[in-house]
Amino acid sequence: MGESQQSQPSQGTSSSSSSAPHSASQSSSSGSGTLSSLETLPTQDLASIPEEVDEKSSNPWGRLWALGRGFVNHDCVNDEYIFGRDKLCDYTFDRPIINQMERYKTYSKKHFRIFREVGPGPSPVAYIEDLSGNGTFLNAELIGHRKTLPLMNNAEIAISLPTNKVFLFTDLLTDDQSIYPIEFRQKYIMSKTIGSGACGEVKLAFEKSTCKKVAVKVINKRKFSLSSSCLDQSASVETEIEILKKISHPCIIKIENFIDTDDCFYIVLELMEGGELFDRILKSRLKESTVKLYFYQILLAVQHLHDNGIIHRDLKLENVLLSSTNEECCIKVTDFGQSKILGETSLMRTLCGTPTYLAPEVLNTAGTGGYSRAVDYWSLGVILFICLSGYPPFSESNCNRSLKDQITLGLYNFIPAAWQHVPQPALDLVKRLLVIDPEERLTTRQALEHPWLQDDNMKSFADRLMYDVAHPMPPPTQHFMSRKRGHEADFMDASTSTCSEASSLYEKRAKK
Repeated sequence: MGESQQSQPSQGTSSSSSSAPHSASQSSSSGSGTLSSLETLPTQDLASIPEEVDEKSSNPWGRLWALGRGFVNHDCVNDEYIFGRDKLCDYTFDRPIINQMERYKTYSKKHFRIFREVGPGPSPVAYIEDLSGNGTFLNAELIGHRKTLPLMNNAEIAISLPTNKVFLFTDLLTDDQSIYPIEFRQKYIMSKTIGSGACGEVKLAFEKSTCKKVAVKVINKRKFSLSSSCLDQSASVETEIEILKKISHPCIIKIENFIDTDDCFYIVLELMEGGELFDRILKSRLKESTVKLYFYQILLAVQHLHDNGIIHRDLKLENVLLSSTNEECCIKVTDFGQSKILGETSLMRTLCGTPTYLAPEVLNTAGTGGYSRAVDYWSLGVILFICLSGYPPFSESNCNRSLKDQITLGLYNFIPAAWQHVPQPALDLVKRLLVIDPEERLTTRQALEHPWLQDDNMKSFADRLMYDVAHPMPPPTQHFMSRKRGHEADFMDASTSTCSEASSLYEKRAKK
């Protein structure tokens, strides 16, 4: 968490803000618009805001929200500010928590300048100038030494590295919060868009009372009438809220708030800094120990769902989120739009889910027969397969068999080179989950008892990750008024040949 620190007396600081929507990133195949299918911001917790502020800070023209550990929020009241390592800077990086970091050495004495000048119109324009030797980045693009760029609303500032984000700038003279319902504005400040789906988008927001960052899933009800997929999801929104309110587990995404208006649903969720497990696997091959840590937590989450009579029905890499960019971190299962809350019967007859993760019984009946929570066990097997090998077990790029045949016959694609460093117990767990007969498939409880997961050190570490309590920051004390402007055959026997030696993991974002 960000440390509570005072900024320089000359720097007016306060707590509220306004910011505008930003361009959305492309969603994954689920199209649900949930946080799980979106790219998230790998940022740090906000630092607290000083309680004592300069009197003139009641009318700041811009605010810098702290994104990096050790940095503090800063209100821009004067027309110019110098940021750097030198203690004489208007905003100094020379703080104990920052200067203990190795990266501190790459910060310049005067790193960048933020200022505003009279623009072509009646209002001043904000700019940022790079004064450093190691670079200042605006929205991941290098500004260049002694070069200047306009500082637009919701711009991200990084120093030394494009990934080292330290501030999010908001233009406080723009009234862009009034488009949101009053019940939302009373508690939150909406910021930039961090992802999108078929029926809505996910935005970054700040909770006013704590400055905590949250993810807000905004679902536009009007779009339901324009898309059959969205029409199907109208009831799913209510289902997702019902599920999220019903359950509480450290490995299941937590709902912070829910606001229902005539035009939109606003679902406020905890923000997961590390993004999707899918993207983590795309970047690099996971270590076996890391896979074990993640999969153990996923099993605990799914077991908790099943214990509460809930079948997820759409478990996949995109619906597993990571709490941080650290390799060893807490994970959370999300996206319950396809979930089924069990009533008197444990059988379902709706054909849903992502094709490459669907269990054989779902495809065999095409939604006309009944199937149970065992569909989640199969999906868990697919997830574990990909995490261990780096490629999917079933692929539409297989020229010899259709995707349906691959799944219903349990013919997963086995590439020996990708499995040579995977321990046999891990392979065994995959095989016991990818069993065609749902009655013979391992349950989550049985999987948790599998020899591969009997690792006390891993379990103890997972417990520390899951139950580490985050301490909230003190609330701000000042506000301002802004101006408007498959089959259990051996892997080798079940292997199939494909057109290419390995299937691309990108096609995991399959169409619904």
